[in-house]
Amino acid sequence: MKALNEKIANRSAHVCVIGLGYVGLPLAVAFAVAGYRVTGIDTDIDRTAEINDGQSPVQDVSSEELRRVVEAGRLTATTDFDVLQDVDTVSICVPTPLRKTKDPDISYIISVTGEICRHLHRDQLIVLESTTYPGTTDEVIQPTLEGTGLKLGQDFGLAFSPERIDPGNSAYQLTNTPKIIGGVTPACTQAAKLLYEQIIETVVTVSSCRAAEMVKLLENTFRAVNIGLVNEVALMCNRLNLDVWEIIEAASTKPFGFMPFYPGPGLGGHCIPLDPHYLAWKLRTLDYRARFIELADDINTNMPHHVVTRVADGLNERRKSINDSRLLVLGVAYKADTNDLRESPALEVIRLLQDKGGELYFHDPYIAEVDIAGLQYTELNDRVLSWADCVVITTNHTCYDYAQIVEHAQMVVDSRNATRDVVIGREKIYKL
Repeated sequence: MKALNEKIANRSAHVCVIGLGYVGLPLAVAFAVAGYRVTGIDTDIDRTAEINDGQSPVQDVSSEELRRVVEAGRLTATTDFDVLQDVDTVSICVPTPLRKTKDPDISYIISVTGEICRHLHRDQLIVLESTTYPGTTDEVIQPTLEGTGLKLGQDFGLAFSPERIDPGNSAYQLTNTPKIIGGVTPACTQAAKLLYEQIIETVVTVSSCRAAEMVKLLENTFRAVNIGLVNEVALMCNRLNLDVWEIIEAASTKPFGFMPFYPGPGLGGHCIPLDPHYLAWKLRTLDYRARFIELADDINTNMPHHVVTRVADGLNERRKSINDSRLLVLGVAYKADTNDLRESPALEVIRLLQDKGGELYFHDPYIAEVDIAGLQYTELNDRVLSWADCVVITTNHTCYDYAQIVEHAQMVVDSRNATRDVVIGREKIYKL
């Protein structure tokens, strides 16, 4: 693989990224900005056309930045996998969802591996970035690629490098977030490290691809379990008539031994609600039960029900019920200041309120359309706020004027502590 390493080092390598979503497109643009010729592959023909037109479909890549590399001829998007025969490196950034049974669905990885296998050639590096269970790279991808007769570590390289994209995070983006690399062989690790060092400030190698796969699952299981803990503390504080936000703020003054996590209406995004289940599934195959993961999942997935209960409590005090009430949901993205709907708990809150007969409306400054029957978008103004029987804050976008919202709303259920600085009208606010 000496020739490949030389190409990477002098930036003459032809880089390919498969999957041009929240993970893949920033990666492809970063390589293009660094001077590489980049080809992105995506099965969505509309998305590839949009990218080739210089219009970014993801928030973390500006259209201006994308347009520069497209017009310079350094980035091209296609749906044609035959381009794989001409590329030197391939980064796989395809979705890894869960089935309804919460078992891993790696069908996209398997499908892409088949395409790579048809075009695999000497001095080619394959790096999987999609989150998956420990063993996927060497148990699923490696045998398929070795079936071509090419020798791993000599003819081609294979590694795992978990994505660490946090949509909307202005402080930590692709280039300044440390990158984990684990190859199937030391030569594979070295080649992948060399590649990513060209665009990322800090690259950290681990002993194997399985170790790298486990790193990603630990990161997000850590968050899921601690969020589950603080969500249960929120339920406890509700029973004890205590303000969970006050408790967390006070505990956070301890300069050691405590790290604050915050409750909310449930987990969202592609990683935290899903990744721990990849680890739990793998452990079940080894006759081990991941009890912390199971418990945290039970608490976190039931938080939308708690939000609905708080809505019902507030309406009951006003001699109303959810049935036939006008309910305005503020924010449907899974986190503040993004347009990312993936696994957003707001969607489950909406469905539950609809099931109880509520008339649902929503506003989100980043999202104008949601695929839920009966849900209507509305502009946000004083008239709409006072017209609604209840305003439910499910995403704490910073552009909202929460003092104005509370002033004009009849009642507010705040699942994010977004109204913490509001002084007037606090009697209208029902916290988580």
